[in-house]
Amino acid sequence: EKKQMVANVEKQLEEAKELLEQMDLEVREIPPQSRGMYSNRMRSYKQEMGKLETDFKRSRIAYSDEVRNELLGDDGNSSENQRAHLLDNTERLERSSRRLEAGYQIAVETEQIGQEMLENLSHDREKIQRARERLRETDANLGKSSRILTGMLRRIIQNRILLVILGIIVVITILMAITFSVRRH
Repeated sequence: EKKQMVANVEKQLEEAKELLEQMDLEVREIPPQSRGMYSNRMRSYKQEMGKLETDFKRSRIAYSDEVRNELLGDDGNSSENQRAHLLDNTERLERSSRRLEAGYQIAVETEQIGQEMLENLSHDREKIQRARERLRETDANLGKSSRILTGMLRRIIQNRILLVILGIIVVITILMAITFSVRRH
């Protein structure tokens, strides 16, 4: 039973290590603006993982010492002390297992949050690309509008110049007509 529990804890430790490595890779791909918060979480998860590993190693060492004493027939301690020691080690293993499971759950939740963030970033990227395309179209339309307005302004200026010239010609013609009519009388 103890060997199975030790093997189970070792397996969970390995899975937790792999998950932490995957999460670390995911955090490195997150944009720098939001990477800080996840980097802090990763550090705390790694510290917690280190604590769990050291607790597990201590428990294993204590367990192996007990097994060695049993095999060698070392009855230096009373059976009550050995039983209490075994129960204490079993409790430590169970606490470590619970911590590992909690760490695993946190890792899974963090991975889900990371996936959601990546999806949100993907959607935001698409929105930004669509907005850029609209801006390019608007810029092209503004360029066309500017060229049309410039052409219209040239025509307006040309028309005004023509009107002024025609007005001057009409005034000169009227003045000439008046002078010719005054000279005839």
